Amino acid sequence: MVYQRIRNLREDNDLKQRELAEYLHVSQNTYSQYENGIIALTAEMVVQLAKFYHTSTDYLLGLTDVKTPYPRKKRQS
Repeated sequence: MVYQRIRNLREDNDLKQRELAEYLHVSQNTYSQYENGIIALTAEMVVQLAKFYHTSTDYLLGLTDVKTPYPRKKRQS
């Protein structure tokens, strides 16, 4: 599910694989393999993509269909 979601989000935002690859500091080929499920995304990559798309990791992982990210916890001083 994550592979389909990251492809759909990229296409919905009219982005090229190369652009996401640069953001993630990987090659375009590596990013393509993420989208095709050849290489598994690391937790760090899922978090980076969630931040990039302003969504939740749960949405990317297919645990929810709600794209809106969760509110962030406020740090205590």
